[in-house]
Amino acid sequence: MGRVIRGLDAEQRRAERREQLLDAALDLFAAQGYLNTSIEQICTTAYVGTKSFYEVFDNREACYVGLLKRTSERLEDTMTTLAANNAGGSEREVAPGLLAAFAHALVDDPRVARVTFGQAGGISETVERQRRTNRRWAAGFLEQLWDAYDGPPSELDRRMRHGVAIGLVGGLFDLIADWLLDADLRDQRQLEDLIDDLTTFYITVRRGLVGQN
Repeated sequence: MGRVIRGLDAEQRRAERREQLLDAALDLFAAQGYLNTSIEQICTTAYVGTKSFYEVFDNREACYVGLLKRTSERLEDTMTTLAANNAGGSEREVAPGLLAAFAHALVDDPRVARVTFGQAGGISETVERQRRTNRRWAAGFLEQLWDAYDGPPSELDRRMRHGVAIGLVGGLFDLIADWLLDADLRDQRQLEDLIDDLTTFYITVRRGLVGQN
């Protein structure tokens, strides 16, 4: 296990440095963009040596992917917990709360919104794959909900439902990205309008899907 320093073993200290580096990267990527941020700047802001950076991440791209993963993991925890707490409720009751939580998790912190929506596209194939992984998880989350409300579909219907879920998730993300172009993140009314738009879009897609069954 190695030496214990400040009450932390080697693995715990590595995890702590990783969080420090991700926090610094979030600040810098949001403020000046991915391309204008160097590993040295991230290390200086995090008060972590460059050697320690490479013990955690292979390069700057890996740090950015780690940031996307952390955002996704936190969103997944929020959505999964909320869905579990509302198990047994009707879709009409549960869906608006899930969509509101989804929106808040992605836009309440302007840094998360800028990094997730303003820069992630086009950085690299690896970053794009992580973005798609995040969206596939969200689509799978929806499919599990729909199984609970509609019952298990046939294999043909499942393939069709999966395509609808992927498209719905993409549409939800695009609505948020479009909203962010002109939004004042301090204006609660604008956020409420966004949640209304997300809810309307979800309901419209679900009506079409249910109508196919």
